[in-house]
Amino acid sequence: MTTIKGSESGATVRNRLSKSIVLAIRLLMRQQSPDALSRDLAAYVVLALEKIAESVEVSASAWEKRDYWLKADRFRQEWAWCERSAKALASALRSNDWTGTAQSLAEIGQRLSAVEVSQNNRLGEPWKGAWEIFLRR
Repeated sequence: MTTIKGSESGATVRNRLSKSIVLAIRLLMRQQSPDALSRDLAAYVVLALEKIAESVEVSASAWEKRDYWLKADRFRQEWAWCERSAKALASALRSNDWTGTAQSLAEIGQRLSAVEVSQNNRLGEPWKGAWEIFLRR
């Protein structure tokens, strides 16, 4: 019997992760000073952006297999900011630069300004333990 790799489409993954990133940024902006929760939230944003970049690549390569080269290239360009932002935020986090972290998070927030998260969301707190995962990479 074969294993099922993932039942969510790339768009579903991107939407869910985008909403959770927006929620994490909102919580981070309410923090008075950096603490353990702040590190978890910021590390989660990095990890989520990397997952979005992976899903973009999977979707684009599927379109290339069907000879939709232009669509795949445009899609990659539309989401290219995810990888760049993840690298910038990861660099700021590793150097404990909270000013740079705040700037990166503000840019990410601007990119995701159209994403709406309802008050009654079912996202939970996916950022718990993200700092440890971030450090292990």
